[in-house]
Amino acid sequence: MSWPDVTVVDACVRRDGRGGSPTAVIDDDPAATDADRRAVAAAAGTSHAAFLGPGRTPDGGRPVRFFTATAELSGCGHGTVAAQAVRLARTALDELNDRQHTGGRTFDTVAIRRPAGIEVWFDQGLVALRHPAPDEYAAIVAALGLTANDPHTAHAPCIASPGTPRMLVPVHDRSALLRVDPHLGKLTSACRRYGLLGCFVYVPPVGDRPGAARMFAPAIGVDEDVANANSTGCLAAHLLDTTGARTVAIEVEQGGTLGRPATVLASARRGPTGITTRVGGLAVVRDGD
Repeated sequence: MSWPDVTVVDACVRRDGRGGSPTAVIDDDPAATDADRRAVAAAAGTSHAAFLGPGRTPDGGRPVRFFTATAELSGCGHGTVAAQAVRLARTALDELNDRQHTGGRTFDTVAIRRPAGIEVWFDQGLVALRHPAPDEYAAIVAALGLTANDPHTAHAPCIASPGTPRMLVPVHDRSALLRVDPHLGKLTSACRRYGLLGCFVYVPPVGDRPGAARMFAPAIGVDEDVANANSTGCLAAHLLDTTGARTVAIEVEQGGTLGRPATVLASARRGPTGITTRVGGLAVVRDGD
């Protein structure tokens, strides 16, 4: 089908406006099929596409759907940053407080104009955490091609889920992170076998130095993601859980290996129902609106 103009947004850019994850944002067409929607990202040259639905849901949320070339996603962090940046860019406002409905959940968002772009934050909600089973961890580590010296000895792996589970795998330094060279076929099979979205390999932040991460999700058609905001929120929840603190705030650099440097911010807090997170990033709207 023929779509109207697609807006391309660089989501989760560095503080100076460089890099970011190119994301297609488009007004949805109720006549479109999901196959039509899956085709948009590839046509736009982006890994993900966000579709802005009309109107609001009964609980006040503005519908947004996310697709890769392979499947619809129940949520997309950097896609949410891109979608809300476009919504603000279409107004004359300096700040837009809104609610988004995606994957059966409605959550708060805020978009703010900054000198280098549009800063967006959203409530990720509850993040469930568990230890991976030994066979689960072994399969993912083998598929990632990690050596015996690469895993971080002071941090444990974790399965984290804000709705869709993914494995968080710590490595001891940035050199080890750069050496990760996954066998994509094996990683796809392992993720599908254990019901995982993908694998977030990371170096923990230390003091004022940001963390660093790479996200591999070939099972959903994204061999390596420039920026995975939801996984950064999951990492904040995991670090909070392991430290026993009441709140944690982190900054994680991503995308360097793909020539698209990206930065994602996240905070986590412990409440009566569990650990909830808030995730943010800076976006640059470069086409269309």
